[in-house]
Amino acid sequence: MNFNIDLKNIDLKNIKLEDIQAKLKNVDKKTWIKVGSSLGAVVVFLIIFYGVLNPIVNKKKAQLIDMNKKIEETKEFNNQLKSARAKINKIKPNYEKYSTLFHTRAEVEGLYQTLSEFAGNNNLIISKIEKKQIVEVTKAAAMAKATGKKAKNPSSGDKAKKSNLAYYTIPVDFEITGNFIGYIKFKRQLSLSQKMLNFDKETIKVVKGNSTGAIKVNGTLTIVGLVDEFF
Repeated sequence: MNFNIDLKNIDLKNIKLEDIQAKLKNVDKKTWIKVGSSLGAVVVFLIIFYGVLNPIVNKKKAQLIDMNKKIEETKEFNNQLKSARAKINKIKPNYEKYSTLFHTRAEVEGLYQTLSEFAGNNNLIISKIEKKQIVEVTKAAAMAKATGKKAKNPSSGDKAKKSNLAYYTIPVDFEITGNFIGYIKFKRQLSLSQKMLNFDKETIKVVKGNSTGAIKVNGTLTIVGLVDEFF
């Protein structure tokens, strides 16, 4: 029996359940098998799609979204990297220029020889050079000093992280004997070395019983070292 129904000629207002049941009773077994097979195929397809294929598709979609997100993040990172490199290239000449003002470890170790050489050039005798404990100066403290503000003092014995340090200061106690003019020339020669060095304190006394007008200077000078050299 033909199971096709002409939908155009169906009067939906006057359709009766009995008519539908009568038509279905006249459907042969083969037609029911075909209908059942078709419905079964649809059910199997839906089961496979929603149970197997759909999760795979959703997983692939999520992976694609994540990949696109990472691509955008990579682009943003590359842009930031280019910007950072441009800034570094811009400030690098100034860094190289001003970093030479700081003492390297080798220059600190050779401080006695340098001071002795300068003293000898000006007829002075160094009887004492004693390096004191290295002092850490944090970026916050350096900034506060530059702006005239008070910096928070670190707790005694605390070690700042390398990333928070600006530089080190190394106090050096000294004692020099000679004439006053020679001492002035000695200090000038140190200033011309183009290194960050400061005479924090000095006491000048005339040597008693010396007819040449010799003086004895006791004081402390501070030199500055880079973090990478002393950490």
